[in-house]
Amino acid sequence: MVRKLLAGAGVVLLLAGCGGVGSGGGGETSLTTMGFGLGDEIATTRADLAGKAIAPATVKIGGSAFDAQQFLAAVASHTPPDLVYLDRQLLGTYAARGTLEPLTDCIAKQHIDVGQYRPAALSEVTLDGVVYGLPEFYDNRVLLVNDAAVEAAGLRPQDVTTTDRGKLADSARTLTARTAGGLTRIGFDPKIPEFLPLWAKANGVRMLSDDGRTAHLDDPRLAEVLGYTKSLIDAQGGWGAVKAFRDSFDFFGEKNPFEQGQLASTLMDDWYLNVLANYSPDVRMSAKPFTDTAGTPIDWVTGSAWVIPAGSTHKDQACAWIKTMTDAPTWVAAAKARAEKRRAAGKAFTGVYTGNRVADKEIFGSIVQLKDRPAFDAAVQAVLRAQDSAFTMPASPAGSEFKTAWQNAVNRVLSGEQQPADALRQAQQEAQRALDAAVAHR
Repeated sequence: MVRKLLAGAGVVLLLAGCGGVGSGGGGETSLTTMGFGLGDEIATTRADLAGKAIAPATVKIGGSAFDAQQFLAAVASHTPPDLVYLDRQLLGTYAARGTLEPLTDCIAKQHIDVGQYRPAALSEVTLDGVVYGLPEFYDNRVLLVNDAAVEAAGLRPQDVTTTDRGKLADSARTLTARTAGGLTRIGFDPKIPEFLPLWAKANGVRMLSDDGRTAHLDDPRLAEVLGYTKSLIDAQGGWGAVKAFRDSFDFFGEKNPFEQGQLASTLMDDWYLNVLANYSPDVRMSAKPFTDTAGTPIDWVTGSAWVIPAGSTHKDQACAWIKTMTDAPTWVAAAKARAEKRRAAGKAFTGVYTGNRVADKEIFGSIVQLKDRPAFDAAVQAVLRAQDSAFTMPASPAGSEFKTAWQNAVNRVLSGEQQPADALRQAQQEAQRALDAAVAHR
């Protein structure tokens, strides 16, 4: 994902792995990171401000993604990184194992206003009432429609709807295009396995109990909606063909699937609007909230978080770093930097959706100006409306294992190895065993 390739500009940048803490020149304190790499102005602006907040200490930015085995090995050898950037859905697993530092003292010492964070994002980093991380981005999922591709197939953009599943199946078939060589356009991508929680919620299923300890993967309604989404893929050529074609897309470039007409409609993260605004500013597209069959909007949100390993030897500086990285003024400064860069290039800035509601109020209230880009303006407003119906997966002491269980189940169904009910029953057993073991360990 684009957002995970982030970096700092005013800090020490070394592609030097993610091991323990060393010393900079002159004996200065030097912190290391894991899961946070080189990237764009959203990262560099914030990292520069965070670097100033901890001066004269510095931060060595590693280029790798979060690696569970590497992280646990570093913790076990008492050489953990000082700062870790990871998926909020996985945080509970490492907090339950005692490998993350509770942020109670950090929040008190740095006078961090936790009220600035979105409640849904904050709940993802809170296990058994204890905060273990500070939330970063706030990824919303909406329905994106390639208006030009849809109209070329004889339909209207409003004909693509998740409210009427029969109509959605019909439009997916109509919008799909093939030649003798295979697929040339996907009609509708339901984005499974990734977005299964969204489909589950639409079918009345909460995949995990509110306390994060009981899996509900064997609910017949989940098997039903998994079967439905697989039928959408089957009607467009089957998983092998759809995945191979999707994997060939230049998602983050000038030849993206909206520009090339390779994708008619899809469920997508909000950040893709910025990709389109950057590379295809004249693309004709529209966005709308995902809905259940009653037309009720549903928005599954996730994102990453900053955490401090329990063995970190520079916890005060690490706390100051993550406070600054996620603080409202820092996000606003980063948004202004991107807006200015886009403006200079004659392109639109569609905003940055953060876990900080104070920041978002200013970003979308004064910085995002899209009156001359009505399609993007309407799309951004659709995302903002979707946020009113946001839900998250509860923090869990076995969040990583739970996610692995349901994703593997979906992949077995997509590959034809198992039927939905059988795959989800197996996933239920795997997930619940991991949950029970994690609870017993705590």
